[in-house]
Amino acid sequence: MKGQSLKEALKSTFVIAVMVLCLVAAWFIFDKVMGNPVNFDGGNREGHPIQGNYLGIVYKGGFIVPILIAINLILLSFVVERFIMLARAKGRGSLNAFVRNIRDLLRDDKIEEASKLCDKQKGSLANVVKAGLARYRDLQNDKTLMNDQKVLALQKELEEATALELPVLSQNLVIMSTIASVSVLVGLIGTVLGMIRAFGALATAGAPDALALATGISEALVNTAFGITGSTLALIFYNYYQTRVDSMTFKIDEAGFSLTQTFAASLKK
Repeated sequence: MKGQSLKEALKSTFVIAVMVLCLVAAWFIFDKVMGNPVNFDGGNREGHPIQGNYLGIVYKGGFIVPILIAINLILLSFVVERFIMLARAKGRGSLNAFVRNIRDLLRDDKIEEASKLCDKQKGSLANVVKAGLARYRDLQNDKTLMNDQKVLALQKELEEATALELPVLSQNLVIMSTIASVSVLVGLIGTVLGMIRAFGALATAGAPDALALATGISEALVNTAFGITGSTLALIFYNYYQTRVDSMTFKIDEAGFSLTQTFAASLKK
């Protein structure tokens, strides 16, 4: 229980550290790179961006821009993190081949060889199967339980092992789904604030200035572009990783079912 609490604390610390680092990096990019005076007329960041200089144009999007940059950096960080973790959870070889080999070994009652195959495969599926195999022989030799009780005990062991692995597979996907919803909304907030500034400047100027209005609107729409980009990428990667998690979960269920059925059949011999 303490070990589980420590793991959860480390995961939370990791997530917070990533977010803080992304915020710091985003502010540096916004202030030092995009806000570099060389991107503006006369070398003054308070002036207009040099024509065609997109760094200066994005900088003029306002204080919402670094928030959106941070959101995109956070997304990128967890995309890489999920890629690495799911690759580790998959193990070293093909999951389909692993499941087939486990079935063949179970059919021949080669439990020890199947356990060694799990050690070689590694990953979430192998961990669940190995947990079941560890109880397989013990339950076969147990004379105190009825056959139905033995099958239920094996199923419970597999369910507990699966319950430990599933959080690892889906960890941090909620961050991607949140970014998919939040990013575009934050971008729209920046756009609305930019439009308010643009029309407010026109109202105080007296005479309508089409150039100033066009510039203000283009700067405001920078936030929308950032927000939509982050939301789109988050949605794509969330669905991609969720599909991988579902596929791996199906393989775990399939292997668990095969293990249980083979065990039940062995008890009838």
